[in-house]
Amino acid sequence: MLDDITQAVLARDEMVKYLQGGHGRSALQARERIHAYLDELRTTQRYPIYRALKHPLYPILRKVDRRAENVDAARAATRNGRVIYVSNHKSHLDYLIEPLLIDDNGIRPPVIAAGINLFGGPLGLIHRHVTGAVPIRRNTKDPAYLITLKAYVSELLRRHDLLFYIEGGRSYSGELKAPKTGLVHAAMQTDQSGATIVPLAVAYDLVLEDRVLARLAEKRRQRPFARELAELVRHAVGYRSRAFVTFGTPISLDQYDPQARRGALDLAHHTHEAIGKLYKVLPTAVVAAAMRPSITPGDLERRVEDVLDALESARANLGVRTAGDAVERGLDLLAARGIVVVEAGRVRVRERAILKYYARTIEHLLGAPGRTH
Repeated sequence: MLDDITQAVLARDEMVKYLQGGHGRSALQARERIHAYLDELRTTQRYPIYRALKHPLYPILRKVDRRAENVDAARAATRNGRVIYVSNHKSHLDYLIEPLLIDDNGIRPPVIAAGINLFGGPLGLIHRHVTGAVPIRRNTKDPAYLITLKAYVSELLRRHDLLFYIEGGRSYSGELKAPKTGLVHAAMQTDQSGATIVPLAVAYDLVLEDRVLARLAEKRRQRPFARELAELVRHAVGYRSRAFVTFGTPISLDQYDPQARRGALDLAHHTHEAIGKLYKVLPTAVVAAAMRPSITPGDLERRVEDVLDALESARANLGVRTAGDAVERGLDLLAARGIVVVEAGRVRVRERAILKYYARTIEHLLGAPGRTH
């Protein structure tokens, strides 16, 4: 028996046309492929169990001080219609932190679009049958998949809000990656009057998997999630961080033409730019941007002042106001993580790749790559 979303997807004009055959496949082959993809995409959100997930996840969540900014923007958007939350992507913790912050503030929870690599084992069962996550095959060129995904997301948005990551996967090197337009275009097809995109940006003092990401950036390839998860558990020992999730001004879909490819590009870039401005600038990033391989604390503070002046000129969302505070707090965190060491009156870099990762998180605001080292 087909569920209501699947029936609605199959009844859409673009799906009916595709199922008639073509693209090198017979009508039967097209139907089998479409149904296989629909089975893969099917998800269920069980809200009472979803809320209860906070308790078994407490050992992880207690390590992260969750802070929401401008959450009233999201609350107002949900009162006016369907909401698509579009975020940057820093960590696997994003999948926990952002939805739980939304729930903490009494706002209806969105369904999440997550990379299909996260859907193996017990975690995959939780994503598919509790949180309501939709598995996404990134970088696929199969027309059957692309048309099915867009139709499924469009129909899903008639029933649920949605959260997805405009960069696709996490940024291995730290910078805000270029926007992907596929899910943006799918959201535009929902035909929901009053639907809005709410941009949001997540930032951490310390990213749990910073060492993993720095190595992935050097090797330029993804590792199996099970192996990465085991490594994350090891790096979680002693881990503490703040997580800031900043909600932005809603962007109405009504002002963009859903039938025009240019409309999706314009909306994606508008949203991407808003996310970049919302990104919370924290002491670790400021210190990393000002750091040299070896430097005195006094010289570092003077360089931090220059970075803060540039960030203020860019109207960045600053989480630190003075150079002295940034150096004190940033060095404490980076030294505790083993990224820098303070000895004999100098600050020295121990983990250059990881420090560069943090520096690049605010590169889009400084406008000039390569300010550090």
